[in-house]
This record gives sequence, C-alpha cells and structure tokens, in this order.
Amino acid sequence: MEATPHITVIDDHQEIRELVVRYLGDHGYRVSAAESAAAFRRLLERSAPDLVVLDIMMPGEDGLSLCRYLRATTDLPIIFLTAAAEDTDRIVGLEMGADDYLVKPFNPRELLARIRAVLRRSRAIPAQRRLPQTDTVSFANRTLDVHRREVVGVDGVAVPLSTAEFRLLCVFLERPGLVLTRDELLDLTSGKAGDAFDRSIDNQVSRLRRKIETDPKNPTLISTHWGGGYSFNAKVESP
Repeated sequence: MEATPHITVIDDHQEIRELVVRYLGDHGYRVSAAESAAAFRRLLERSAPDLVVLDIMMPGEDGLSLCRYLRATTDLPIIFLTAAAEDTDRIVGLEMGADDYLVKPFNPRELLARIRAVLRRSRAIPAQRRLPQTDTVSFANRTLDVHRREVVGVDGVAVPLSTAEFRLLCVFLERPGLVLTRDELLDLTSGKAGDAFDRSIDNQVSRLRRKIETDPKNPTLISTHWGGGYSFNAKVESP
C-alpha cells in the first residue's frame, strides 16, 4: 500500500495555512506548514514532502527564490499560490519549473483537485536523468549551450531556441530512449494538465526538429511513435 502523501503548505498568512492544512487533512493527506522559506528549509532537513504548495509573495525569501532552489536540488512537485495581479511572477514561476498555480482567493476544493492531478502526473511520468549543472550538453555531434539556449552544430553555427523549444529539448535530453506521450510532454514542458486534443506539442516538436535534425522531413533524433508519442534517440553526454 502506498504511503499517504505528505503536503507542505508555505504561506506567511496564518489563516490560509490553517485553512489548507485542515482541509487537506480532512481529505486524508499528511500536512505540514511553514510560515516562511526559512521555516520550510528547516522542515526539509528532517523530511521531504511529496508536494509543496508555495505562496509567491512572502517577506524575506520569496516563493520564486525558493522555487529556484527546489528545482536545482529536488524533483518536488510545486503548486504556486499567487495574487490575481501577479501575472509576471506566475509566468516566471511556471518557466522556472512550477507544476501548476492557483490564484488567490481560491476554493480549497480546486486546490485539492490540482494537488491530486499533479501527484498523479508526477508518479506516472518516467523518471528523469537530471541534466548536470554544466554550461553545455552534447548529443549527435551537436552541443546545447544551456545559458545561451543555443544548439551549436559541427559547422560552428549557433541556432537559437525559443523558451518552449529549449524546455522541450531539455525534457528529451533528460529522458533519452523513453517514449513520452503528448500528455506527458505537455505536463513536463508547461506544468499544466494536457488536453488530449491539444496539438501544441506536435507543433513544438516540428519546430525543434527544424533546428536540430539534419533532415527534418526524415528525422532521426526525435522519433514519432504513432498512438504513443515521441522519443529522443541520441546519446547524451556532458563535459
């Protein structure tokens, strides 16, 4: 039998913390709470939760900074709580790797649904081989410059990647040889539940192929699995 998932709520508003802790506890979760990033770091030294509900605007270290730290050191799923006016922070949070977000004020029932969905996706998606903390990653006689977000070929020409293309390539580089469904790719690149009829991943794959394949019409690096999804076929190396 699986252990009861442990959720940690990080928010400087006591009323919100108590509401969420009580509601999730009533629905069978183990819940802990922290009023600040510093308090959560102390909790993390003792035990890691299965998912973090994280407020963006907090005194001291804010949620974006803590998210950056968690993404660099763990694979913990993260759901942001944001104020309605924090559009930019919300977008930045998703680009940094948050799995979902919810705007305050929120219905606890919706938060519960999002927690269940994120936990379900995180358990279903194949485990990643985290990319090393280096400036470059090599594959198929090409080099990804992580900081510049460019792919450099053997001819020395650098091809810039959009944010979506870079994120998709990183997902493939972290899971070489694995067949990833469209829904899984949507989850991993956008942090939100995928729509079974959403073809945006197909478009992103097509654009990425044009930038990294020798012949995009006959791709060898990214294979299509009809009815399944896509897989990345090259050996991935780092300095």
